[in-house]
Amino acid sequence: MILLSAAGCLGSKGQDTLKTVRMTINGIEFTVEIAKTENEKTTGLMFREHLDQTAGMIFVYEKDKKMSFYMKNTLIPLSIAFLNAEGKIMQIEDMEPLNLETVNSRGAVRYALEVNKGTFEKYGITEGDRVIFPEGFPY
Repeated sequence: MILLSAAGCLGSKGQDTLKTVRMTINGIEFTVEIAKTENEKTTGLMFREHLDQTAGMIFVYEKDKKMSFYMKNTLIPLSIAFLNAEGKIMQIEDMEPLNLETVNSRGAVRYALEVNKGTFEKYGITEGDRVIFPEGFPY
C-alpha cells in the first residue's frame, strides 16, 4: 500500500513547476499537474492556498496498487478520484485540510486525481465515468 500526502494552485510559489496536461471528463477540460517521481508524489499539493476550479494533480504509477492518501500540510479541501489504467473512475472520496486520517482506495488502481472538493459533484462526475487522457499519456 502507498501512503501519500495530498495538498493546491498550479505554479504555486515555493514549489517546482510540474509538467501539466489537459484531460477531459464528461466534456469538462481539466488542467492537471503530473506527479510522477516519488518526491512529486510525496509533496503533492502541500502548502498551497488555492487551486483553480478545473485544475488539479494526477498521481501516476507504473502498475496497479492499493493507494492511501492523507492531508498532511494540505491547506485546501480536496476530492480524490482513484482511476484504473484505462481512466475509469473507480472511487471518489472527499478529504479535509490537515486531516491525517488516510483515505484508501478500495482496490488496486493506477492513478489518483485530486481536484477541489466538490468539483466532481459540481460537474456531475461520478464513479464509472472515464477520464480521457491525451495521446501518449502518461509521458
